[in-house]
Amino acid sequence: MEKSSLTALARELLEHATRTSNGRAADTVYGGHEHVLRQTVMALAAGQSLTEHENTGEATVHVLRGRVRLVSGDLSWEGVAGDLLIVPQARHSLEAVEDCAVLLTVAKRD
Repeated sequence: MEKSSLTALARELLEHATRTSNGRAADTVYGGHEHVLRQTVMALAAGQSLTEHENTGEATVHVLRGRVRLVSGDLSWEGVAGDLLIVPQARHSLEAVEDCAVLLTVAKRD
């Protein structure tokens, strides 16, 4: 069994993201290409975004710090620390309303 602090990792990644030119940082904490499930902590500086993209499988965004906006077409959902957003099965983007860190969980489709 392994244990890691998502709180500490979110803090470290957010510090890194706010110092980089692209305003982003990420670290996969579980899974990868050889697994169905992948969990990644991502940090975005305020105003940065993950541009519109397709789903690779079922996904959720758990907001660890800050505030985000998940956008799909004409719909959008805002989330703050503690919120869990279900990623729609459609093209979508994620925007940092303020400095934020999220846990992205994806279960890839075959």
